Amino acid sequence: MNDSARQYAPSAARNRDAIWEVLRPHLPAHGLVLEVASGSGEHTVHFAWGSGAKLVYQPSDPDQLARASIDAWAAASGLANIRSAIALDAAADIWPIEGADVVVCINMIHISPWSSTVGLVRGAARVLPTGGLLFLYGPYRQKGRHTAPSNEAFDQDLRRRNPAWVVRDLEGVADIAGEAGFGSPAIAQMPANNLAVLFRRTA
Repeated sequence: MNDSARQYAPSAARNRDAIWEVLRPHLPAHGLVLEVASGSGEHTVHFAWGSGAKLVYQPSDPDQLARASIDAWAAASGLANIRSAIALDAAADIWPIEGADVVVCINMIHISPWSSTVGLVRGAARVLPTGGLLFLYGPYRQKGRHTAPSNEAFDQDLRRRNPAWVVRDLEGVADIAGEAGFGSPAIAQMPANNLAVLFRRTA
């Protein structure tokens, strides 16, 4: 694998430890973790390092260059519990994977159209068993308001860049999740005014 294919996301280096501390206690000892919109692949490698060999990670991204980066990071790590990245569009009605024990999605919902969020939740419901975990991370509005001035400024910048990008209302995401068979979310406050949001499939 060509090492030059590796991409670097400064935010991944900043937030990976904090995310891992929240995610780790909820992971099974063995099974499959599907990461949707894996981006550079740095989160995948970091989480796989911290997991046992029997917990396998399946990274994915719709972008070919991102998938090349993911595979380059995985190859450089030498880890055997990371599969080759697959092309997956969160909004698609059919995903190229039949099942997973955990679905992880970091920093996608606010930089994609609402159809991707709906597709993500519904797709996770299709592939997860009862009790399976959908783990989300990123900025959210709560009760119709931004949680910090920096998030409001970020939201305005997103809308200028693409009208379909927006900091979502957590309640709206929770409503979609409830309709798809998930219970009420557990929420953890994270650095830089982000949230970790954990949904369990109940039906």
